[in-house]
Amino acid sequence: MMTSVKKIVVLRGDYIGPEIMTAGLAVLEAATRNEAFAYKLIDAPFGGDGIDRAGDPLPQSTINIAKQADAVLLSAIGGPKWDNMSRRPEQGLLEIRSQLNLFANIRPTKVTSAQIDRSPLKPEYVKNTDFVIVRELTSGAYFGKPRKLEEHQAIDTIYYNEEEVTRIMHQGFKMAQKRKKHVTIVDKSNVLATSKFWRKIANEVGKNYPDVAIDYYYVDAMTMAIMSKPAIFDVVIMPNLFGDILSDEAAQITGSIGQIPSMSIGENGPNLYEPIHGSAPDIAGQGIANPISMVNTIAMMLTESFDEKSIADKMTAAVNYIIENHYVTPDMGGVMTTNEVTQKMVDYIKKHELAATK
Repeated sequence: MMTSVKKIVVLRGDYIGPEIMTAGLAVLEAATRNEAFAYKLIDAPFGGDGIDRAGDPLPQSTINIAKQADAVLLSAIGGPKWDNMSRRPEQGLLEIRSQLNLFANIRPTKVTSAQIDRSPLKPEYVKNTDFVIVRELTSGAYFGKPRKLEEHQAIDTIYYNEEEVTRIMHQGFKMAQKRKKHVTIVDKSNVLATSKFWRKIANEVGKNYPDVAIDYYYVDAMTMAIMSKPAIFDVVIMPNLFGDILSDEAAQITGSIGQIPSMSIGENGPNLYEPIHGSAPDIAGQGIANPISMVNTIAMMLTESFDEKSIADKMTAAVNYIIENHYVTPDMGGVMTTNEVTQKMVDYIKKHELAATK
């Protein structure tokens, strides 16, 4: 039987973006070397790289290629080089989410036994932490109109309609059914009309999932709860603005934002996968960027878009190995370079595959 070749569009990013993308793809190559999984990488300009190569952070050619892909793999974008441009790299990110109708961003926060000592929280707080933030991605404060910046005033609009809230709720509840059957809704319904609307629809959608327990947190209370009792959460659903902030806070529980993957999903078309951290211009070119987030991101892509969990597990095992043995970059308290960490993961995969054939 002929295996179909999966098309992966690669958006290499800016500053440390290309460095970690190269590392992640090297680990992917090692993990798939003796597997039937066949894939083709298609590079396309995007972000600052898109501005430099095509005069736009999201060229039409990239949109066309991405819509035909099986998955889109994105590295970190943006940085000071393009801060004064009329169209900045970040605009390309908002636009590709809109073009691919990527309405939900999924960010896992899981602390493994290897990571407990690296967490800034006490071990008894962080033990057994394993939750997922489901963030609405294409509406809310970042997309609402009117939007104005004037000399003496500014306006941003938070807007949600019923369809937008309903679909993100269904996404979160369905995910909870496959996990620990617990959903937490984050809002500010004691103040904001959009949050009152958000909570009303959460109640209605929740009736379709009687096996899933629901609780509610105001966003300010949630900022404290994530730090003091993260292990009680399972699936956490929140609007765009709150999700942007709280998902980064949650990432810090693991000890480094350089470890966390994410995926953005829509109703049709390819998922988009990306590490959650920025392009880190201050360390670009120094060879010390942490590749773990990209490796975890590719592992997520293999599982969620291609149903290749066994290959993803190889990559995850390699990540756990380097953390347990402290083969890590300076942001995690280590002294290794990006290339050295990557090679350790590649060697680990090769060694275990060789042992399995004996």
